[in-house]
Amino acid sequence: MLTSVEGRSVIVTGASKGIGKGIARVFASHGAKVLVVARTEADAQAAAAELSESGGTAAAFSGDVTDWDSMQAMAAAAAEQHGGIDVLCANAGIYPQTKVEEMDPSEWDHVMATNLKGSFLSIKACLPHLKNSDGGRIVLTSSITGPVTGYPGWTHYGATKCGQLGFMRTACMEFAKYGITVNAVLPGNIVTEGLSGLGEDYLKTMAASIPLGRLGAVEDIGNAALFLASKEAGYITGQTITVDGGQIIPDSIEALEEA
Repeated sequence: MLTSVEGRSVIVTGASKGIGKGIARVFASHGAKVLVVARTEADAQAAAAELSESGGTAAAFSGDVTDWDSMQAMAAAAAEQHGGIDVLCANAGIYPQTKVEEMDPSEWDHVMATNLKGSFLSIKACLPHLKNSDGGRIVLTSSITGPVTGYPGWTHYGATKCGQLGFMRTACMEFAKYGITVNAVLPGNIVTEGLSGLGEDYLKTMAASIPLGRLGAVEDIGNAALFLASKEAGYITGQTITVDGGQIIPDSIEALEEA
């Protein structure tokens, strides 16, 4: 199952840590050739080296998803090093927590530029190469926050995650004639470096609101992205997969206690 990703050229943006690194690790472990993209060269190189040491094929690229020239250079680097581009995982994103009353407009613009414009620029840069693939795949990392739920301090983040899905639903129609699919993964609460400092009690409280009783792992998101990038998923486009352990299902904590 999913052996069709072996040998495929895959770009993962925001891949030096967190969910992006997990996605890159899953693809590399299934034989894909992965370009690890991060803002800083050192972080990209460290993540790529880790994948290579584990037996994967990986290269590093230092790029800024908000910059058009940088994204064009990223696409060119992947095509040169790995013989083209078959899969783009547009994962790069930021999530500063600031409520509307305290938010400076420049912070709003920065989140929009990174999360939403960054998805557009990375996709546009890769599109000429994806058209040459025998089944190009675009996988967006959206979120349950925005499209399904809300959280104080994340109005800008939630807006970008909704925006990605609006983009996806039209882009999938535009790209269908090239055999390219566009889908999105909506993560719930996933254990990343950003959560590790919140304390054990906080993590237990978060897990208690999830029917499966645990927070997700980055590999859970990577596995969903892997499926959407496979040839087996070739008839799926414009769709979302929510990976949250059932978090959005209960209408209250009491509902879980009754289960």
